[in-house]
Amino acid sequence: MLQRAGRTGESSLMNNLNKPPYPSPKRSWYMVVLLTLAYFISYIDRTVIGLLVEPMKADLGLTDGQMGLLLGLAFGIFYATMGLPLGWLADRTRRVTIVSCAIALWSAATAFCGLASNYLQLFLLRMSVGVGEAALSPCTMSMIADSFPKEKRGKAIAVYSMALSLGTATAYYAIGALLAALRGVEVLNWPLVGAIRPWQAVFIIVGLPGLLLALVMLTVREPTRRDLKLDDVRSMRSVPGLRYRLGPSAPWLMFRHVFTHWKTYLTFVLPFCLMTTVAYTHFWMPAVFSRTWGMDTPEFAQIKAVVTLVCAPATVFAAGALSDYLVRRGRDNAPLLIAVAGAFVFAPTGFLIALMPGTFPAFAVMGVSLIGIATTTSTGVTALLMITPAQFRGQITAVYYMAISITGLLLGPSTVGWLSDWFNGGTGVAGMDALVEWVLPGATGAKSLALAFAAVPLLYGSIVLALAPVTLRCFRRELVRVQSQAA
Repeated sequence: MLQRAGRTGESSLMNNLNKPPYPSPKRSWYMVVLLTLAYFISYIDRTVIGLLVEPMKADLGLTDGQMGLLLGLAFGIFYATMGLPLGWLADRTRRVTIVSCAIALWSAATAFCGLASNYLQLFLLRMSVGVGEAALSPCTMSMIADSFPKEKRGKAIAVYSMALSLGTATAYYAIGALLAALRGVEVLNWPLVGAIRPWQAVFIIVGLPGLLLALVMLTVREPTRRDLKLDDVRSMRSVPGLRYRLGPSAPWLMFRHVFTHWKTYLTFVLPFCLMTTVAYTHFWMPAVFSRTWGMDTPEFAQIKAVVTLVCAPATVFAAGALSDYLVRRGRDNAPLLIAVAGAFVFAPTGFLIALMPGTFPAFAVMGVSLIGIATTTSTGVTALLMITPAQFRGQITAVYYMAISITGLLLGPSTVGWLSDWFNGGTGVAGMDALVEWVLPGATGAKSLALAFAAVPLLYGSIVLALAPVTLRCFRRELVRVQSQAA
């Protein structure tokens, strides 16, 4: 009798955990709006330092090498590696609290960059920005998955992902306007702060709004976790309204799941790593336009911001909406199909940008390439959530972002730079110099960067397109397995 009661209780608990009601649309979209605003602010805080390189170098006596570490290593390493432990934490504690604390951390760190007086302080503060921002996306994807049914997640994730392109354009325009307003000002005297330089004022102004958002984020109600397996719930520290023992093997449950289904996750993540690598080559785009066509950086930045606004946000939203529509019609693999279609757009167009005869056609091709990149931005994560158990969504999303961030940062810009030096100095390979000269006359000299910029999408994009059938087949097989278990 007791055993039957125990089994009945566990069965009832299991049903309640698996099928709690979704939050109301109003509550869910309120959460998405605040998370999107957080992502928007995070991208401005992330990129502001790139627009302040010259005044910072002049005031602090920094070298290009030191600035390069602030731009990349200080932020990137911790942004990439801290996602996993923070994702693990997101699967066990209140995600709203984590997001609120994360926003406060990166916003305060950005503002304190305006009070830094030496390189070490700036380096540590940039590390803090990376740690804070690493928590946002794993928590966001987990919360969205628990707030929307699968046929409505694509649109929610698309709205969130739009913040990336909107933040990029806003960073160029707003910070540029702020710098223009402070042009000619040597020192500002602010209450409580004292005398500061204009670049320091920019850091403070950019960082402060996030502190207010961190407080507003606490008004979001924690979504109830869904589709949990009872054995794994027992090893979790907290589920809304429930508490369980955290067993010693709990940190490895996610790894056990990934290793069990390693072929699915490997064939899924690898193409997205390579696609991100192609996207990160865009860091070189101002230099490509400058060296190839003589366009100065401010002019490029203004046009690039317009092209980004026109092409990227609407595409991200449309891709998410199309994904939801197709899933409702029974095409559960639609998110990945759309992402693969995006790869077939941006791989060839990314190759062609630097080979155009002038800036106008180059910007036109860039716009098409951005449409392809934007198509994959939200639909890839949407597809990942469809094959990932609820109790691992925060961790596996964190691993996903860690993988694409590390790969993109290490392979994208560095491969372009290495190939540019190689072409510029002569490859030393029989027939290669002649081929390079035939593809792009003068490439072994001043135009070496243009050819290197074109070569990376050709190289990595070809691998992505070759892997596409395998990725789709493994994903479809995993979807069938997940759906059969749910039934």
